[in-house]
Amino acid sequence: MTGLGGEVDLFMRAAPEKVWDLVSDVTRIGEFSPETFEAEWTHGATGPAVGARFKGHVKRNGVGPTYWAPCTVTTCVENEVFEFAVGLDGNPLNTWGYRLTPEGDGTRVTEYFRLTPKWYLRGYWLVLGSLRGRTNERGMRTTLARMKEVVES
Repeated sequence: MTGLGGEVDLFMRAAPEKVWDLVSDVTRIGEFSPETFEAEWTHGATGPAVGARFKGHVKRNGVGPTYWAPCTVTTCVENEVFEFAVGLDGNPLNTWGYRLTPEGDGTRVTEYFRLTPKWYLRGYWLVLGSLRGRTNERGMRTTLARMKEVVES
């Protein structure tokens, strides 16, 4: 974990194109994530593109109440990077993303998150960062392991 975020990576024996199909299709996140159990494109979006919007249905830590989180795609470079901001327009709370790096006969997939560096989020991270960071790291490892099962089968 670094600063106001963290990342996890995992090697997958699959071409970047095959991995891209999973990480950029937000409607499939429920198959992989332990916290976001469904997502859908919104505001006329039908697929990944900078500015495309979607909402994710989240159950924090896999327990407790659920909520819908609005998201906007911020970086979309096919077969390389898929990144999105979570929060209302112009006021994101954090950013999540996937970097795909060709490596030998497969792809190194890095999932990462960063909190927006606002004063109140810095305070949150100071108090709860190590706990939330560990939870996010476990969730990212689970997500990537589940994706690996799909792309390698």
